Amino acid sequence: MPREAPKAQAKAALAFKKKLKTDNIILASIREFSEASKKQKVDTRTLSELNLSQACKEVVDLSTTDVLLEIEKTILHVAQSILSGNGFGYNIPARSSANQLYVPELDRIVLKDKATFRPFANMSSVRKTAITTRILQLVHQLCQKRIHVTKRDLFYTDVKLFVEQTQSDSVLDDVSCMLGCTRSSLNVVASEKGVVVGRLIFVEDGDRIDCTKMGVGGKAIPPNIDKVKDLESDALFILLVEKDAAFMRLAEDRFYNRFPCVIITAKGQPDVATRLFLKKMKTDLKIPVLGLVDSDPYGLKILSVYLSGSKNMSYDSSNLTTPDIKWLGVRPTDLDKYKIPEQCRLPMTEQDIKTGKDLLEEEFIKKDPNWIKELELMVKTKEKAEIQALSSFGFQYLSEVGLFRRLNFREDLTGGRTLLAIALPVQPREHH
Repeated sequence: MPREAPKAQAKAALAFKKKLKTDNIILASIREFSEASKKQKVDTRTLSELNLSQACKEVVDLSTTDVLLEIEKTILHVAQSILSGNGFGYNIPARSSANQLYVPELDRIVLKDKATFRPFANMSSVRKTAITTRILQLVHQLCQKRIHVTKRDLFYTDVKLFVEQTQSDSVLDDVSCMLGCTRSSLNVVASEKGVVVGRLIFVEDGDRIDCTKMGVGGKAIPPNIDKVKDLESDALFILLVEKDAAFMRLAEDRFYNRFPCVIITAKGQPDVATRLFLKKMKTDLKIPVLGLVDSDPYGLKILSVYLSGSKNMSYDSSNLTTPDIKWLGVRPTDLDKYKIPEQCRLPMTEQDIKTGKDLLEEEFIKKDPNWIKELELMVKTKEKAEIQALSSFGFQYLSEVGLFRRLNFREDLTGGRTLLAIALPVQPREHH
């Protein structure tokens, strides 16, 4: 790097700081946005109320007793099939992309009602049928004993049969879908992954947790969300962060004290517990969610999973999706707008470009012209940048300047679920 580069970056950072309003003015803007979000009407329609031409399948939370009953019904049906000469097998809902549907009215991906028969008397499916039976047996035992285990624990109960955890995990989703219940109803949870910090107090299994006293690492999101109750907060918004590094920077700088918020991350690809916890916060606290992800196709893909759901778990999208998340950044248009240095921009790989082009074909992307505009620019320039690119102006630039600048001005791109709608009173453009 040229000798003058650090000085130029410091000068640019100082110029950004000078354009910021005072904290009180920015806070007033955020409060206005937060209050407006609370007054917005939430669409609570269900799939059945939409009268779709295509029949769809969605699961619900079931009690332990009901799960036991559904498993026993399934096994009785199998026994009847064997006795009647039709063989041993299961009717498993198809979870492939061909059996999925994006519902614009609900802004989420759902599963259609097509199912396939998984026979034991077939070389291609005999092993998977055996795994399905074993999973049903293990879940039945868990529900009888009223205990919870992790997906990893479940895998280690029969390593020789499962071979790889991905196989037991996949069949577990099949079983959940077949029984018509959420995966958490099966008493099998994922290991702790996501963390939360900031202006939030809740009760977990009888213990009162204050997330402002959890240090830099934050509080691990409980794998069993059913044990989380009585959420309290004076936060004005929830800040959803893609990666752990940005989360730690904001937590260490106590960003939530300067601007009252709750900060949450799944440390990359969102897990079920983090998605459930985010939805619970949004529902109970009724405050807006702002998403901070990398400026690359995977960042946008991760954000879309929180918004519209994942294809792998489309059968449970009604419980796992959080609608109306505002895309705070980092966006492709930010790279030039914030003068991100060239050494902080990375060339997109062929796989990155393919992922970006594939996203442009998705219905949940096509719904929003602003997302299309940003994605098209990303694919065209073939440049990407991580949230940490803002650290080129200084390690604390993200918490001290970067986010405040975004909260400070009315954005050129606004509207819908897409981009941040926080704004000060309208001013002539030259003042921006």
